[in-house]
Amino acid sequence: MRTYWVYILASGRNGTLYVGVTNDLARRVAQHRAGTGASFTRKYGVTRLVHVQPFEDIAYAIAQEKRLKNWRREWKLALIERDNPEWRDLYEDITA
Repeated sequence: MRTYWVYILASGRNGTLYVGVTNDLARRVAQHRAGTGASFTRKYGVTRLVHVQPFEDIAYAIAQEKRLKNWRREWKLALIERDNPEWRDLYEDITA
């Protein structure tokens, strides 16, 4: 079964945030890091993977992505702080 990922990238602790969805998390984050992902992430230097949620159904993943994009910034920060209080770059975890 395929896994779909909703993810949040940040430029740094409490920095600019980007919410996305993908079926290949390592590839997509690598694209953002290389500057070939979204132009927004390239423009603002948003390359640090700080939050990840797996889904088995793409419809649920897309719905969650849209929900997160509509959240207030404070709510997104609280979500990151809850699951990743040190704002570690989780990219190292998914590529190890």
